[in-house]
Amino acid sequence: MELVFYSSSFCEPCMLTRAVLAEAERLVPSAVVRELDVAAHNDEAAAHGIRSTPTVIVQDAAGTEVFRAEGVPSLDQVLVAAAKAL
Repeated sequence: MELVFYSSSFCEPCMLTRAVLAEAERLVPSAVVRELDVAAHNDEAAAHGIRSTPTVIVQDAAGTEVFRAEGVPSLDQVLVAAAKAL
């Protein structure tokens, strides 16, 4: 399961999102967080319809999106999404 985190260098809420995702990664050993800066990964961000940062997409093992949060997700939201992705 992958937690794809779209961020930007000027994004203050991204710092909060990093903390939430770090805790989720600690609690769910099979979770992998992949952070992508939208400036450096503009094509991928556009392909996934990213309109703002932070945006978190939780994908199952097949790469299917099971959850998307624009803005800072709660730890509970991420953990429920992780359970759906397993």
